[in-house]
Amino acid sequence: MATLPAIFFGHGNPMNALASNGYTQAWQRIGEQTPRPGAILSISAHWFVPGTGFTISTAPKTIHDFGGFPPELYQVQYPAPGDPALARRIQKLLAPLDVTLDNSRGLDHGTWSVLRHVYPAADIPVVQLSIDETRPASFHFEVGKKLAPLRDEGVLIAGSGNIVHNLHTYAWGRHPRDPYDWAVRFEKSAKDIMLAGEYKPLINYEMLGQDAALSIPTPDHYLPLLYVLAARQGNESIRFPVEGVDGGSISMLAVQIG
Repeated sequence: MATLPAIFFGHGNPMNALASNGYTQAWQRIGEQTPRPGAILSISAHWFVPGTGFTISTAPKTIHDFGGFPPELYQVQYPAPGDPALARRIQKLLAPLDVTLDNSRGLDHGTWSVLRHVYPAADIPVVQLSIDETRPASFHFEVGKKLAPLRDEGVLIAGSGNIVHNLHTYAWGRHPRDPYDWAVRFEKSAKDIMLAGEYKPLINYEMLGQDAALSIPTPDHYLPLLYVLAARQGNESIRFPVEGVDGGSISMLAVQIG
């Protein structure tokens, strides 16, 4: 069985779930060009809670975890099956970490807004991992390292967030604006660090200065990247199949390992 890639998706505005644009078309190409996985493990910015948990439902619901959007967005369903066996496999990989198997949690928009373009048939089982908000970035990187063997077992590891995610400066409903200088600088720095294989600066991102502070005002959208980087094996290639900045302060960068 071929080793599957690990991919971080910059998911951006929930309306991308309905859109056909450069970002969503690139997501579709990723699905067409990637070997079909047996299952998907999603780490989404929008399950940011105390503790580590996994969805275990055989039919996880589609969660519309946002407000103020057009009615048609709330009608979107992504009826991918769950995979309880995969959830239990992950539980063993993470032992002795205390892990909750959650039968009520579904898939949030960080997961389905992207996957409905990557795998529109919704026929690949999906398990979603929570991000423990009480833990430092180094913890999340170490968890990602423990998850790496799944790539050799037919599982696509998919992080979903945004490397730059500052909603306070986002151009909501206004004319398109050029990216902020600090957003461009931080994204470029992050890419250079990744290509150099140096992960410590990205784990300790607070030390990267004011550009990092503006780009990552909260860690929820950034941490899924660390799970993907931690799954890198040896000197595997790193590439960026999707690029762009939306609304001045949301990076749509995708990072693919392998």
